[in-house]
Amino acid sequence: MGKSLVIVESPTKARTIKRYLGKDFEVEATMGHIKDLPKSVLGVEIDNGFTATYRIKTDKKDVVKRLKNLAAKAEHIYLAPDPDREGEAIAWHVAEELRKPDVPLERITFHEITKRAIEEALAHPTQLNRGLYDAQMARRSMDRLVGYTMSPLLWKKVKRGLSGGRVQSVALRLICMRQEDIEAFVSQEYWTIDAHLLTGDAQELSARVVDPKEIPDEGQAREIVRRIQAAESITINAIRKKVRTRQPQPPFITSTLQQSASTGLRFSAKKTMILAQQLYEGLPIKGEEITGLITYMRTDSPVVSQEALREVRAFIPAHFGPDYLPARPKQYKAKKTAQEAHEAIRPTAVTNTPQSLKPYLSREQLALYELIWNRFVASQMAPAVYDQTTVEIGAGGVGLRTTGSVLKFDGFLKAYRGQEEHTQQEEKDTLLPQGLAVGQPLTLRELDTKQHFTQPPPRYTEATLIKELEDKGIGRPSTYAPTISTIQERGYVRLESRAFVPTELGRDVNFLLVKHYPHILDIGFTARMEEILDTVEEGKTSYRSAMQTFYDIYGSEHDRAEEEMENLRAIQRPSGIACEVCGREMLIKLGKNGHFLGCAGYPECTNTLEFTRDESGNIQPKQVAPPELSDEICEKCGERMVIRHGRYGPFLACSKYPACKNTTPLEKPVPTDKTCDKCGAPMVSRRGRYGPFLACSNYPECKNIMPYPLGLACPLPGCEGEILQQRSKRGKLYYKCSQKDCPFISWTRPVEKPCPLCGAAFLVGKGNELSCPNPACDYEEHGA
Repeated sequence: MGKSLVIVESPTKARTIKRYLGKDFEVEATMGHIKDLPKSVLGVEIDNGFTATYRIKTDKKDVVKRLKNLAAKAEHIYLAPDPDREGEAIAWHVAEELRKPDVPLERITFHEITKRAIEEALAHPTQLNRGLYDAQMARRSMDRLVGYTMSPLLWKKVKRGLSGGRVQSVALRLICMRQEDIEAFVSQEYWTIDAHLLTGDAQELSARVVDPKEIPDEGQAREIVRRIQAAESITINAIRKKVRTRQPQPPFITSTLQQSASTGLRFSAKKTMILAQQLYEGLPIKGEEITGLITYMRTDSPVVSQEALREVRAFIPAHFGPDYLPARPKQYKAKKTAQEAHEAIRPTAVTNTPQSLKPYLSREQLALYELIWNRFVASQMAPAVYDQTTVEIGAGGVGLRTTGSVLKFDGFLKAYRGQEEHTQQEEKDTLLPQGLAVGQPLTLRELDTKQHFTQPPPRYTEATLIKELEDKGIGRPSTYAPTISTIQERGYVRLESRAFVPTELGRDVNFLLVKHYPHILDIGFTARMEEILDTVEEGKTSYRSAMQTFYDIYGSEHDRAEEEMENLRAIQRPSGIACEVCGREMLIKLGKNGHFLGCAGYPECTNTLEFTRDESGNIQPKQVAPPELSDEICEKCGERMVIRHGRYGPFLACSKYPACKNTTPLEKPVPTDKTCDKCGAPMVSRRGRYGPFLACSNYPECKNIMPYPLGLACPLPGCEGEILQQRSKRGKLYYKCSQKDCPFISWTRPVEKPCPLCGAAFLVGKGNELSCPNPACDYEEHGA
């Protein structure tokens, strides 16, 4: 009897599920998408109904071959990638490669990786969802059309390496719009007056002037102070008491999790999703038992399953007391655009408390899990209850007010006292004197008068930008983290005090795109396109219709942009700054290393300056410190060398520049045991723009250089070579074995961490995804 084949997208997920299913199932991973649009061409036939041409990715041919071999022996094939658009696309592409008439092929989905959820999914398989696949294909095709047409135009008009995108460009626009609001903001003066009062029995009471509502200047503040001081009496005019309740918030969805982790834990959106993926796919818990700890982390629905509700409602009275359990479960409604089939992000088992998992999770994994666990449990607890008293006071025709708030019952705050900026802040008890009564006279002790100025709107943080994107319907849960990463990687924005500030490059790109793609950069249009993608998913709109709606707008705007967009490489804009050398105006110029100020008198005057902008957007030249004298002597002219700073760090340059243009590295060469293969002199280690390299000590007579050894042994079995750092003709670093006949090569820098399975000297990979370079070893590591 043959086995059933279950196909998922992640190796970690595969290992977890395999443990649940046992010997009758083979569980294999696609390692992400197996197909994509080709890199060399557009891949979307505009004149043929926007037909998308998908091809097997070069690095996935071996994966597809392995899946076909397993499928040939399988009695049943279950496609089990993630339950969203991207997962559905993976399932469709796998089905195209594996489908056979004599082997049943079905789709299964689950929102948590637990034994119960997997068995339930296998018991109720479904068919592939055409609407979900078409929605992903439409999004991918739209992004490809923009990326392969708008981006090259930016390369031509601004600089190479830039990109434009449907969502990323709108995110950049929001940040630039906020910066424009800050620069246009005019601060207004206002004053506050607090009266410190005493009751008849010497109890203290503080109240603020609320009538008049506004105190615009010191003159009016003094007049109000005079009136209060001259008042014949200060009397309590009214006392209002009420019981106020504060309800818990819904369990997390993707966007709110990213916001809370940003403000409460200071995690980036990208880091949050990496950690959440680890918690979802499973971690070794309690004696190496791999367990999925949270439900699927890409969701926009706060809905919770009935089983999870029953579990948490049993947990709350047992651990917090019966008063903390409301009479009925709290039901949270999803937005109209949310996928109802999805659940909120919650623990797969509420009995897996953060404290019980502490020995098995990393510090960051535990912090995120605790945030998710606390929020979910709190979402089904009773509200917090406050006793609130408001006292209205009159003094010489001036109205004052004070409010006291006392927490009567902490309710859900027992489990979750949110630290996020976007949630209601936890209130502190403010006690008022006992025995206050209407008509009661008070005595003035002192007045506290303060001057204030209104503040400009705050810049976006990751949390507030994600909230803004979500509120405006721009993008979807899976897009927020990569969008924010992209605009930073392109150099469009930078972080200052954890807030986004557009760079000069970001300003320029935004200016060009808003001017020449007004509809594509329109926030409302972008949100409408997301709604259209939702209708494609629901089967109400066809792929072709959605693409035509988008391209009717984009195509015409792009055609005009190609003809009319300004070339910022050629345009030199006025700065309003005078050249300190010749007095002519300094112009804003764009060079290969970014924006700078250059004299309008060039080439007669070659003065250049770096610059920044102040809070009002005005150009501020950077003050360049004079170069520091060194003890080195120029070998060409005999003058002193000075320390200068370039794009690759500090270096030594002749003090007689430009008459003498001699430069040398600042670091002294380090002797090595290598010998020059051209002249026989010892080789020394130097550092250049691409990192360390070996150079002949007989320079400048011998200019030979050699690849830099990393001191790591080749990971391939039987090879005795060492790993060298080399540079391609295009300047890209790669790492190759010193043995000429050894095939090992890596385009990512080796991580000096031995493989725990085979003992290889290092691992390879990027970021948190590391693997063993030994082809005979399948060790992988997914760190935080």
